[in-house]
Amino acid sequence: MGDVESAKQEVRQRVWELLEREKLARFPGARGRIPNFVGADEAAAALAGLREWATASVVKANPDSPQLPVRSRALAAGKLLYMAVPKLTDARPFVLLDPAKVSESSRRAAAKDRALRMGSPVSVPEMRRVDLVVCGTVAVNREGVRVGKGGGFSDIEFGLLVEAGLVGDDTVIATTVHSRQVLDEPLPETDHDFRVDVVVTPDEVIRAPRRKRSTGILWDHLPEEKIAEIPALAARRP
Repeated sequence: MGDVESAKQEVRQRVWELLEREKLARFPGARGRIPNFVGADEAAAALAGLREWATASVVKANPDSPQLPVRSRALAAGKLLYMAVPKLTDARPFVLLDPAKVSESSRRAAAKDRALRMGSPVSVPEMRRVDLVVCGTVAVNREGVRVGKGGGFSDIEFGLLVEAGLVGDDTVIATTVHSRQVLDEPLPETDHDFRVDVVVTPDEVIRAPRRKRSTGILWDHLPEEKIAEIPALAARRP
């Protein structure tokens, strides 16, 4: 595990440096986060043109800045939107935004802090089945292997939804990134990592050839202190 995490961090550092060097990262920068890449709006528009988007009624999206255009488009299109509470610190670790109850612009409502205030907190058992998951990514390859920013929360969120039967084989997993975040090389991954089905850049749609899905929470991959910090995990501890 340690060697894999070190390899992931090397990939992150390389991509963060590349985006900053080529001025492809918008405020607040790339390093240490899911990069807010130049062209995020165009990538969201390309995602919204796909059949997987058209057929999705329920979308779960990450709260990071580069996916703000995705969240905004979901609300504008009348889709139910789930967003995780950062670091899953609440007993109800997601918020639900129902476009029928949003009384302001979808862009404003989809902003992270605004969504956390306006959204209805929900526990996992209160959620509906998810049709489309959109996740944030630092680096990804054409096989759908992704590297996140290193907190492990996307994997935990995904594992919780899988165990609850809210994400299944028919749920599509997508990410929006800059083309420079797509690497033509093998990327490190562990058993608890999931792969994405669709990678969308401002210029290209990449469909991964093979799925790898999480089977749920892998407890032996989680330190006790992380379990204790996440109420939804602590409540389920075997």
